[in-house]
Amino acid sequence: MTRFRFTIEFDGRPYMGWQRQAHGPSVQQAIEDAITAVTGEQAVVHAAGRTDAGVHGRAMAAHADIFKAITPFRLGEAINARLRPAPIAILACRIAPDDWHARFSCIGRRYIYRIVNRRAPLTLEAGLAWQVAADLDAETMHAAAQHLVGLHDFTTFRSAHCQSESPVKTLDRLDVRRIGDLIEIDAAARSFLHHQVRSMVGCLMLVGRGKWHPADLADALKAADRSRLGFNAPPDGLYFMDAVYPE
Repeated sequence: MTRFRFTIEFDGRPYMGWQRQAHGPSVQQAIEDAITAVTGEQAVVHAAGRTDAGVHGRAMAAHADIFKAITPFRLGEAINARLRPAPIAILACRIAPDDWHARFSCIGRRYIYRIVNRRAPLTLEAGLAWQVAADLDAETMHAAAQHLVGLHDFTTFRSAHCQSESPVKTLDRLDVRRIGDLIEIDAAARSFLHHQVRSMVGCLMLVGRGKWHPADLADALKAADRSRLGFNAPPDGLYFMDAVYPE
């Protein structure tokens, strides 16, 4: 048996999220089905994170244990061939130690949320970014975001369906930057709660529009009350960017 480590890119629009589920297609199921077609084995693909429906992946880390004798290059190429035309690609495939685990060995995760701040409709990026027509003040959004950095109870920014044992997380970074019409929110932490990034982005949008003061964001955080959430951003603009491991 060999443990193979994958780096995966995917467009989340056609899927119900990463995790295999009974009521719709998932990224995990598509890759597992491709592995079965290549190897004849019912392998389970474990990932660094579980993205929601419509959320995208730039470099999702994952692994699977496979008994068939095959090189990483041939396996990656064969899985990609079986996946076509699905919007999922194995960017890299290599052998990992038997004790390496895509989820449990991970010590950091990074997401980027993309807002296109313009009035004209999205054409090339429809479903790949959140369009906000009203002018947003990115500098004020960034200043407000710093209230969320550090160790906090993020209950306000946590989905009611979140399965995490504790709402307490340490947010290592939450940066907001503007590049023309594009506003990027860069979030990094060891782990995130369900909907945490989307909830933080939705409230930062209210700050950018002037509907919330930065102090309102701090107050919402301190309340530790989901009913104090201002807005939950749609999944369109959210991308899993990177998983960090001790090596």
